[in-house]
Amino acid sequence: MNIISVLNPKGGSGKTTLAVHLADALQRTDRTLLVDSDIQGSARDWRAAGDSPLPVIGLDRPSLDKDVLSVGADYQWVVIDGASKLEKMVAAAVKASDLILIPIQPSPLDIWACASLVEVIQTRQKVTDGTPVAAFVLTRVKKNTMLARDALRAIQEFGLPVFHGSIHDRTAFARTLASGQTVLDSEPDGEAAWEIRHLEKQVREAFSE
Repeated sequence: MNIISVLNPKGGSGKTTLAVHLADALQRTDRTLLVDSDIQGSARDWRAAGDSPLPVIGLDRPSLDKDVLSVGADYQWVVIDGASKLEKMVAAAVKASDLILIPIQPSPLDIWACASLVEVIQTRQKVTDGTPVAAFVLTRVKKNTMLARDALRAIQEFGLPVFHGSIHDRTAFARTLASGQTVLDSEPDGEAAWEIRHLEKQVREAFSE
């Protein structure tokens, strides 16, 4: 079982969009479970809106790190949609994970908001020989702006890697999530789907190293 958490303490980073799409991409090849650990239940609402074969369960309590080991035992991949601003839940997700993805918008406010999360991750890494691995993913990037390039330089100061490529701010993501789908269903040959597959490829490579 490979456990991936998508974490960001600041709302509006595209966390649930990333978690849902990554889990959907992985489940097309391997048994995958999406765990909604946010009390808002956005990932569960997405599942209820459509008929995706991707199983989604809610685990929004601080025992997440223990509970996920039992509920995910029969799956190759478990993707955790992390809670926002709940320190105990974030700490439990960090403890449970093999890989943490930090979706971040290219803005100073979003970058500053990640400092506490990075500190929690790096503290955990010091006592566990580098586990979990963590990386930033630029999300909600607007085309033809300099913000992404400036944000990339700022993010690198945290000392964590940044996945190659960006998830752009596309209406296709919001439109398909509202109908209980992903862009892999609605626009499988589109640019948004390519971005998700590129992310999936890097995730798989991170576990093969």
